[in-house]
Amino acid sequence: MASVKLSELLLCSFFLVGCHSSQSSQQVSSPPHPKGEPSPLGEDNLSFPWSRLRLPRYIIPLHYHLLLQPNLTTHRFTGSVQIQIDVQNNSNWVVLHSKGLQISKATILDHNFAHLTDQVLPVLHNPSHEQIGIFSPRVLSSGQKYFLYIEFGAEFAEGFYGFYKSTYKTSKGETRTLASTHFEPTSARMAFPCFDEPSFKASFSVQIRRSPEYISLSNMPIVKTVELHGGLLEDHFAPSVKMSTYLVAFVVCDFKSVSATTASGVKVSIYAAPEKWEQTHYALEVAVKMLDFYEGYFNIPYPLPKQDLIAIPDFQSGAMENWGLTTYRETSLLYDPLTSSVSDKLWVTMVIGHELAHQWFGNLVTMKWWNDIWLNEGFARYMEYISVEATYPDLKVEEYLLHTCFAAIGHDSLNSSRPISSPAENPTQIKEMFDTVSYDKGACVLHMLRHFLTDEVFQSGIVRYLRKYSFGNAQNQDLWDSLANTCSDEEFISGKHCYNRDQSNKNAYLFAGEYLDLTAIMNTWTLQKGIPLVTVTRKGSRLLLRQDRFLRTVLPSDPQWSSLQKGFLWHIPLTYRTDSSSIIHRHLMTSATDSIHIGEEASWVKMNSDMTGYYVVHYEDDGWDVMAKLMRENHTALSYKDRTHLIHNAFQLVTAGHLSLNKAMDLIGYLQLEKHTVPLLQGLGYLEVFYHLIEKIHEIELTKNLGRYILHFFRAVIDQQTWSDSGSVSERRLRSEVLSLACHLDDPACVERANQHFQEWLQSNGTLNLPTDVAETVYSVGAQRDHGWNSLLQTYKISLSEAQKNKILQALTSSKDTEKLQRLLQLGLEGKVIRSQDLSSLILMVARNPKGHYLAWNFVKKNWDTLVEKFQLGSFCIRNILIGTTGQFSSPEDLTEVQLFFESISEQASQLRATQTALDIVKKNIRWIQRNLETLRKWLNEQIK
Repeated sequence: MASVKLSELLLCSFFLVGCHSSQSSQQVSSPPHPKGEPSPLGEDNLSFPWSRLRLPRYIIPLHYHLLLQPNLTTHRFTGSVQIQIDVQNNSNWVVLHSKGLQISKATILDHNFAHLTDQVLPVLHNPSHEQIGIFSPRVLSSGQKYFLYIEFGAEFAEGFYGFYKSTYKTSKGETRTLASTHFEPTSARMAFPCFDEPSFKASFSVQIRRSPEYISLSNMPIVKTVELHGGLLEDHFAPSVKMSTYLVAFVVCDFKSVSATTASGVKVSIYAAPEKWEQTHYALEVAVKMLDFYEGYFNIPYPLPKQDLIAIPDFQSGAMENWGLTTYRETSLLYDPLTSSVSDKLWVTMVIGHELAHQWFGNLVTMKWWNDIWLNEGFARYMEYISVEATYPDLKVEEYLLHTCFAAIGHDSLNSSRPISSPAENPTQIKEMFDTVSYDKGACVLHMLRHFLTDEVFQSGIVRYLRKYSFGNAQNQDLWDSLANTCSDEEFISGKHCYNRDQSNKNAYLFAGEYLDLTAIMNTWTLQKGIPLVTVTRKGSRLLLRQDRFLRTVLPSDPQWSSLQKGFLWHIPLTYRTDSSSIIHRHLMTSATDSIHIGEEASWVKMNSDMTGYYVVHYEDDGWDVMAKLMRENHTALSYKDRTHLIHNAFQLVTAGHLSLNKAMDLIGYLQLEKHTVPLLQGLGYLEVFYHLIEKIHEIELTKNLGRYILHFFRAVIDQQTWSDSGSVSERRLRSEVLSLACHLDDPACVERANQHFQEWLQSNGTLNLPTDVAETVYSVGAQRDHGWNSLLQTYKISLSEAQKNKILQALTSSKDTEKLQRLLQLGLEGKVIRSQDLSSLILMVARNPKGHYLAWNFVKKNWDTLVEKFQLGSFCIRNILIGTTGQFSSPEDLTEVQLFFESISEQASQLRATQTALDIVKKNIRWIQRNLETLRKWLNEQIK
């Protein structure tokens, strides 16, 4: 999912919110009834009939017939919806969702389309639950089907949810408008009254009225277009398959498209603003390849006749998987060979892979409720890697999976983390579920499970899951049963299809000589938060093992340590190898302590081979010395993934207080011998993190010494880099990272070369295409002077390449002039030169700058209400803003400052998990500085002597 704001194009979005029962207070109101209509029935004598957040289950929607007429001039839309409902209990009430809609008429018809009453039906509103109740004077009988007909209207939504307006500018400066939708998780109710929960699946027939200069798109193809009086056209779309409301989408725009057909005959089209049409061709190639791949991998045909992908100019997330009409932020879909780097290309490929995976995981089979959103997002994130590795092996996507798991560990090792499957009651809580845990931890746990079960078993299990629950809903247990090849007694088919539960342990998996209970294993990973730390101690021919909860915010010596460990136990699929054998050994650890026989002849043992497992490893006693010696003397005895994993674990253990900083620094001393990009950048990355943390606390001498050490230690790597786009994907990625850091550290040769390129770019009036891998570095060096900064801002305003604009914005925020940084923040708030969709990223960019560190934080405090209004409480943008602006605070004074602000917004802060995460990170940083600053100072002094 990605962020793009669409002004005139409104699509059904990726987020849907359902709510659990709640005792929260209700404000029941009744809208004014329209003039000329009969008075409603006794509205004043009625009270809202439902007290819970989640809708009653006794009325089931079957089909929606939706008519919409958006007006891109007045920025309003009107519409009507006819919902066929199946009544399963006698009732006078229909309760469904509606938010911000003016309901002008509501009636109920029987199965013969006869009105149940001639009077206008009363419509009561419960705004706090985003529900309406429609009263029928005649009882709706159990077992009967009815039609609920509602007319409504509203203004286009502000922000990025519901049916909202987007705009773009042509190269001539003309502003064009479109309308698009984003409904996930709970915003379909902002576009039309509906049963807006994922388990209320139904089919949809959509009609959209438009002016002839526009086109309209929805989930299904257009079957006919009718001319209406007044010059309007009405597009009729084919009825959809059965799906959740959050997947409905529609767009009205003037875009152009490029199309192709998959091997199975699915028409794939990429839509973009007319002047960006040339940037759509790579996405078309990827989408066709991906659909072909997924149809083969899942062994289930894509169920729709077409798949549209559209780049929306205003979009908050990365993308949204609306069935048959996926919507994207422009940076997630458009690729310009002249300005897009290899990283941009990989991003586009992975996002398309993610959204198209959702057409099966999420769309075809949907979680029953938002507590299991990881079944959608964890799978789609993991399938990015499987699909891109299969279709574009040259992009080396497997090198990035480690970092996805590192990100998950970073979050999961804080006490403020949560279980993968967590309760989510209201829309804010549901939005917060779209986080690192659902996406990244979900993907890494699936990666562990795939290696545990083998590729073949994993693939056949998920195909079984998708087939069994097609067009339906599922939960955690359904996945484990499918992977374990089990089913209920009545579904039992001997041997071939599935086994009953009693037989499953005997027939599912033999692991290390034991039969397994997959549910028991996986519940330890999805129903409890956190990540295990496996401590390894060598005792002769045996390894002694202990598992604890890994925490970076509490030290083992702290009083609260034992209470935070209580009750945590994982079933860990351990893997390891030694120098005495090339075999990867496996062992399932299900108790707090365990031991393994490895033999006397093994001189070293590396746990968690290739980091296929989701756990941290600590080698006690002289274990880390053995690893450091191995890396110095024969690092290629370990795979690049194992080397990267060791570096990561060592520095995480430093933060957690289990390992001294000296030992971690000694471990990466071998990096001058390292030829592989991934471990090289992992080690360099930690030094860079230390540098950015220290440069913000006015440790001038220490900052200089660390910068000098980095430049000296990586001198050979820096000097090997060319200022070009040549080489493999890995080499190009290394070039971007290394030269960016070298110039940031004021390396004279780097700065001189960057200035030379920038002057050439200036002299060409911005027409010279810089090598894409180094363009951001060149812009950043050029932005340090007034003329360069102003020229870049001007180019930003007129560029048609979002990839180029992103690089320029990064450069503009690197300025040391606080007035310029303040100006950028103001432009982002205004939302014209810098779009509102980019404001959260802009704030984070400014916060990374030592000169903008507190500037960004003060901006957030001052404009908090505006930011919440723009992005919605609970959204990933608000989460990123809170964590990103405070993430490098490292003093007790900073902590107090953050706590005071959160207290001042306590009503909102109490609803957010992100506020506790932000506080945890500041506390972690304070601990790191207190424990490691002097150690680092002494270590550097010894190295520089």
